[in-house]
Formats: sequence, C-alpha cells, structure tokens
Amino acid sequence: MDESGEPGAPRVVAVFTAYHPDHRLAAAVESALLSCSSVIVVDNTPGGGSTAPELAGPRVTVLAHGRNVGLGAALNLAVRELPSDAEAVLFLDQDSELPPEIVPGLVADLADPAVGIAAPSPWDPRHQRYYCSDARRNDSVSDEEAVITSGMLVRREVLEKVPFDEDMFIDWVDVAFCLAVKRAGWRIVIDWRLRLPHEIGACEVHTRFGRTVHYSHYPAWRLYWIGRNVSILHRGHFAGRPRALASSLVFLAERLTNTLLFEPKRRTHVPALLRGFRDGFSGRVSPRYLPPGAEHPKV
Repeated sequence: MDESGEPGAPRVVAVFTAYHPDHRLAAAVESALLSCSSVIVVDNTPGGGSTAPELAGPRVTVLAHGRNVGLGAALNLAVRELPSDAEAVLFLDQDSELPPEIVPGLVADLADPAVGIAAPSPWDPRHQRYYCSDARRNDSVSDEEAVITSGMLVRREVLEKVPFDEDMFIDWVDVAFCLAVKRAGWRIVIDWRLRLPHEIGACEVHTRFGRTVHYSHYPAWRLYWIGRNVSILHRGHFAGRPRALASSLVFLAERLTNTLLFEPKRRTHVPALLRGFRDGFSGRVSPRYLPPGAEHPKV
C-alpha cells in the first residue's frame, strides 16, 4: 500500500524542478505528499539564496546543486535519485498544487500495461481556459502524441529506457521525450476527466484584427530556445512525418508573427527566435542566450 492508502497501488514519487522558487513550491510539495510516497526537488537556482533546501525532510529530498543545468538534465538527475521501490514518477512544476484526485486517476490509467505515460488535462486558472482546444477534449481518455511535463505520470520502466534530452535545455523537452517514448512502443494518454491547474508564464490576452491571442511574454533567451528546439525536433523527430513538420512550422510562424505584433522588445526578441531556429539546425548553442547562471553541456 502506498502513502495514499490505496491497497496494491504502485508507489508514486513526485519530482519537482525548481528555479528561484517562491512560496508556491512549499504548498505544491505539501499537496504532493498527500498522494505520493515521497518527493524529490531538483533545485536549478544558481548560487545560494534558494528556499528549496528548507523543504528537506523524511519524505522530501532536495538536490540543490547551485547551478542551472536546464530542465532535461534536472529531470535525469531526479530519475537517478529515485528510491528502489518507486514504480512510477509524477513530474510537476514548482507551482503545480496537486488536486487529490489526480494521482489515483492517473494510476488507474497506468493499469493498462501498454500505457507508458498518463497525464491530466492542464488548466490555466488565471485565464480560465484549457491549454488544449475544445475540439480535442472528450469525456474519457485519449491517445496523444505528447503531453506537457507538469502532471505526467511515467512508468519507472519507461524512464529507465528513455532519458530526457539534456541538449534541449528547456523548451520542447517534454515533446521530444514523449516522441521517444512512443517510438519505444508505449502509449501516451490524456485523462480528460482530470484537470491540473497550471499557469502559463507571463501570458497576456491581446485582440488584433478581431482575433483574440494569448501571448506569453518571455525573455529573449527563452525565445532563442523555443526556436532552437523546434529545429531539433524537425531534425531528430519529425523526419518523414510531413504533418508533424507542418504543425511545428505553423507554430513557429505564429510565434514569430505574435512576437512582431505584441512584443514591445521585438528588436531583441525576433532576432533571438530566428537565431535559435538557425542554431538548432547547425547543432550549435549561442552562450549569450543562456539564462544567468546557466550551464549547457555544449558550452
């Protein structure tokens, strides 16, 4: 029996990645401990001053290495620290406070041995909307190409065979991981009956030409990695898949257009996005677009 009290339920370990965490991390960890056997927090905050180490306790392990090694490397570090009896891992962002029904619901979805990843439907509480379009939602479970990192429950066996891509650093790490998992033969599902609150960072609503757009105002370095990693997905995952390639190109075109229309710092942000797209095809990394305190294996 796991900590949630369900007889025969697999032992689920929650993994958080932290970067300059605020008070929401403590609340998120506390909510995860109600449903999971233990929690691992990988703190990517450079230098000292992070509050994450204060959360360490009998069921909470904090890995505070004082460096920003990126999302993929942080997730792989957590996987290496999993206790031997962990059977599944729930990945969460530092602001993801866990509703009590999420873990039991996702565990039930993993009862199908073909399912490698089960995820809830992410919900933006600030703007009161789902991440996914109405056309994709239903009242049960559906197979998907990819899901976002926060909220996905992954079999231990999957994580032992498919690592996260550390070269991608931050954006699209979850998509690349999911595509690799599908190639390895597992199903990926979203359980639409489960809703996980997840805020979209710095998102604002703009209306132009009668169309409403939700645009996330990221720093220039983040746009660089969005552009770079779209290129990596083309090169490494979308070869021979015209529909997937077209979809990601449409995304990049929309991101470029919205940056031109809605980003006040377009003179720095547009070049960052385009430079990232070019570097992704060449396999290079521009050190100027690493966030402060960050380390990348190719730099």
